[in-house]
Amino acid sequence: MADIISIATSSPAYAHKQEDILQYMQKAYQLNAEEKRKLAFLYHHSGIETRHSVIPDYGNNVSESKFLPGNDYDPFPSIDQRMKLYKSKACAISIEAIKKCINTHIAAAQITHLISISCTGMSAPGLDLEIMEQMGLSPTIFRTSINFMGCYAAIHGMKLAKFICDTEPDAKVVMVATELCTLHFQKEYTLENASSSLLFADGAAAVLISNVITSPKAVQIESFHSQVAFEGKKDMAWEISSKGFLMTLSSYIPQLIQQDIEVLISGALQKQGLTHQEIPFWCIHPGGKKIVDVIEQKLSLTPSQTHFARKILAENGNMSSPTILFVLKEIMDSSIKAGEKIFGIAFGPGLTMETFLCRKK
Repeated sequence: MADIISIATSSPAYAHKQEDILQYMQKAYQLNAEEKRKLAFLYHHSGIETRHSVIPDYGNNVSESKFLPGNDYDPFPSIDQRMKLYKSKACAISIEAIKKCINTHIAAAQITHLISISCTGMSAPGLDLEIMEQMGLSPTIFRTSINFMGCYAAIHGMKLAKFICDTEPDAKVVMVATELCTLHFQKEYTLENASSSLLFADGAAAVLISNVITSPKAVQIESFHSQVAFEGKKDMAWEISSKGFLMTLSSYIPQLIQQDIEVLISGALQKQGLTHQEIPFWCIHPGGKKIVDVIEQKLSLTPSQTHFARKILAENGNMSSPTILFVLKEIMDSSIKAGEKIFGIAFGPGLTMETFLCRKK
C-alpha cells in the first residue's frame, strides 16, 4: 500500500487581503454604485480573508498596475504574455514546495518519479523539465504531466502515484500541483468573471508518496472513487482563448453537488464497508463557501469536521489543484490518531467529483 509521507506548500510573495482585492476589482470593472455594493456583498460573504498571487497589482491602485491594464488605453495582456509570466514564476514555487516536502526524507537525486499538475499554464518543454533541470534530477527519471483537470487533479495524481508504487515497490514519487490562477483575470464584467476574480488564487503543493519511507505523520492510501455528473458539464469549464484562460463557474454548482453528494460518498465508502459516520476527518476541497456549506449540511457534519477546509479557504482562497493538498496537510499536521480515516473529495470540470480514502499509520 502506498503511503503519503509528506506534504509541503508554497505561496507567491504577494499576499492580498480580500478587502484590497475588492477595491481593486470595483475600479478595474468600472462599476457603478449599485454594482459596487453587490460585488462587496459577495466578497464579504466569500469566507476568504487573504489570497496570494504572483502579480502585485491586486493590492495596488488600478493606475499603479504592473501587469494588468492600468487604464482603458493600455493593451490587455495577451495569452502569450500570460504564459511568459507563468513560465517565469511557476517553476520557483514548485521547487520550493518540493524541497520542503522531501527535506529530511530523501535527497533530490533519489526521486524516481515526477508528476506535475497544472491547468493554468502550458508549454513544451514544460514545467516538469524545468523542475528536473533546476533541481538536478536524473535525466532518466519517469515523468508525466496532468493538465486541465482543474480542482480535482491532485486526487487523480495521487491515484497515479499509488499505481506506480503498487507496481514498483521501491518507487519514491514526487507529485507537485502548481497553479497561477490570477494570471487569467478578465476585465469584462460578467457573473463568471466576477466569481473567478473573487475566488481564485495562486499556490503550489508537493507530495512525497512511497512504500519504503517511514514518517510519524504518514497516511496510507486505501481507495479512490469518482463520478461524473454530465448535467453540470457547462457549469464548470476552463477554456483557452486569445485573451487568456476563460473560467466558467456557475452558481448552480452547489445545487448539483447537493443532488449527487450522497450517492457519490456512499459509493466510495461501500468499497471499504464504511459509512460516512465512521469518518472523523473530512478533507474537502473548498471550491467556495457555499460548496462547503452544502456538504456540511447534506452529510450532517460538524463545524469541526469542515474546519480544515474553511481555514484554507480563508487563508488562501481556491488555488485549484493544490488546494485539496493544503487541506490534507492541515489534517496530517493535526491531532489525528493511528487508524483514523480521512475522506477527501474535490470537484472539477465535467462536473467531475473525485474522492480518496486514507488511514493514519
